[in-house]
Amino acid sequence: MTDAPLIAILDDEPDIRRLLAAALEDAGFRTAAFGRATEFEAALRRMTPDACLIDLGLPDRDGLALVHRLATESGAAIIIISGRAQVQDRVTGLELGADDYVTKPFDPAEVVARIRARLRKPAREAPRGGQIACFSGWSADFDRYLLHSPEGAETPLSHAEAEMLRMFLDSPRRLISRAQMLETLGGTAGDSFDRAMDVRISRLRTKLGEDPKNPRLIKTIYGAGYIFLSEVGWG
Repeated sequence: MTDAPLIAILDDEPDIRRLLAAALEDAGFRTAAFGRATEFEAALRRMTPDACLIDLGLPDRDGLALVHRLATESGAAIIIISGRAQVQDRVTGLELGADDYVTKPFDPAEVVARIRARLRKPAREAPRGGQIACFSGWSADFDRYLLHSPEGAETPLSHAEAEMLRMFLDSPRRLISRAQMLETLGGTAGDSFDRAMDVRISRLRTKLGEDPKNPRLIKTIYGAGYIFLSEVGWG
């Protein structure tokens, strides 16, 4: 199906590439698989994947640096697949812009489910008939994955940041609980999901110029969730 989402797979192990490609294609996705970062980066000049599965242990490039570049330059969802199982590795990957983190060995069905969750409500979707949201002097362009400050500065948004910002902008001045975040953004309940949400909100607050001790836009309601404190206009 030519309109099926395209998933890029970057892993230096041929067996893992074949395993992932087979599972994804059986689930209706298109795939493009690469064993080296240089091949993958060259292919990005002629293709636009909807999601990227990135191994950190690459032979020719630091995987985390590649994740960070993708997060700042691409609107694709990014899922790290790695044998590094330490909590700090997960946290670093999420802080650099990954949407999710899967450790090896893994069940291919789980990877498929996580990709579906990431693409279920993409940031490009425009239920209100517009792709640009305006709030408190800021504007967010979800077609170009860009955030514009009141002073006119332009900041790129990763897929994860855009996805979360869209969630807040769709429900301004309403409490959003962790359970609602799980339902809207997808994922697996537990400490890893909670940490991923904390990291995303921290990154988003930084890009919005928020004072972490006294945020003006994204307010934490301890024990309950978050509220986005601004009116929102769509165009």
